[in-house]
Amino acid sequence: MVYKHQIMNASGNSYIRSLDPSPADKSNNFHKSSRQKKPLRLALYSHETMGMGHMRRNMLIAQTFSRSPLEPTILLISGACQAGAFAKPRGVDFVTLPALRKSNTGQHYSRGLDISLQELASLRGQIILASLTSFQPDVFIVDKVPRGVCRELEPTLKALKKQGRTRCVLGLRDILDTPQTVQREWREEENYEAIRDYYEALWIYGDQMVYDVGKEYSFPADVAHKVRYVGYLNRRVELEDEQVYSDNPLAAHGLSDGRYALCMVGGGQDGALLAEAFAGAFADERLPSSLNGVLVTGPHMPDDVLHRLHRQAKKHPSLKIVEFTIRPELLLERAACVVAMGGYNTVCEVLSYDKPALIVPRVTPREEQLVRAKRLSEMGLLDMMHPKDVNCGSLARWLGGEKNGDGKQAGDATSKIDFDGLNRLPGLLEEVLQFSAVAASSIAAAA
Repeated sequence: MVYKHQIMNASGNSYIRSLDPSPADKSNNFHKSSRQKKPLRLALYSHETMGMGHMRRNMLIAQTFSRSPLEPTILLISGACQAGAFAKPRGVDFVTLPALRKSNTGQHYSRGLDISLQELASLRGQIILASLTSFQPDVFIVDKVPRGVCRELEPTLKALKKQGRTRCVLGLRDILDTPQTVQREWREEENYEAIRDYYEALWIYGDQMVYDVGKEYSFPADVAHKVRYVGYLNRRVELEDEQVYSDNPLAAHGLSDGRYALCMVGGGQDGALLAEAFAGAFADERLPSSLNGVLVTGPHMPDDVLHRLHRQAKKHPSLKIVEFTIRPELLLERAACVVAMGGYNTVCEVLSYDKPALIVPRVTPREEQLVRAKRLSEMGLLDMMHPKDVNCGSLARWLGGEKNGDGKQAGDATSKIDFDGLNRLPGLLEEVLQFSAVAASSIAAAA
């Protein structure tokens, strides 16, 4: 297999290069001698405070690398206690941090331990430092937060820089928040300085034509120079690679076959409004009797809301509740349509399978989902409804046929925007490793 990827910086300059793992290609095996002694080591960090999106994205990236010719051994560091429930790809293992929780106002708290935020951040930081000091990764990929949540990565980044072995990459989703918010927060949190001091590259898991991160957020020139637009991550590729189409995800959750609408609310912590409106829509007479509903509540749905949803499902047999699934894409692949919040992973899944979709974005404490939903709605790839307009009736009308996306052709999204991110990742990793090899050679020559 040949991995091709496009390397593109924030100025729009790009070039194409390939990673061909065949033994005859000596140029792409620059680190072969070192790997004969010890496999390539990667570490990935995600902080997790609202749901499981960051961890799920890192899991997909780890899975992609594990299947590539690079054959690394990978340590995933995550703040999601559910991480251990996911199937581990070959050569991958987890370190799970004590959990944080972010409120709807953006404040952080300990999710489980009765300790202060400062104590929790210190505890998590010490675990990360000890893990990476022992693991000694060749590359450390940090998701979204350059210094870690509550700066918990600061000691680790300083230690890695001092020992000089590990190259760091910052991975960013397609949209972080509104430009004004990102520019203010990044100045206050000294993120530009962190990128200059610690990071080799910034990987944007999106399409520059959809959202030009470097331009929208006014990155300084030296930071913009490190940007690489990876492309969106196509979840259909993952499912096809695993050849799981023979499995019946409905039966696995005790659901019967039939045409159904799927509702997904991420981790569920702030999904009550959408979940209850979706459940209530199945009591509306305008809803086609042939349409069933499957609602995935997520592990952080408040207990009182969960009890109300189960009572609603008992009244209406066409509605089924799934509290948690590690593979929501298996349910999505068979759904007739989707109602969901607008997180990065969910939108990637919806667009990958080209499902008629209504996105109800989170609008606080960040507007990232709102910006994403508006942009993709303007491109005709999905429908959007603001949370203030969501109720049982509005969802029943949409489910009953008022969909702007009914006329979409199969493959429409992946033909309009770049969904080749998974194929590019191994080549981008090789680029970082080549920088590392060049740096090591320069140090040796100077000595």
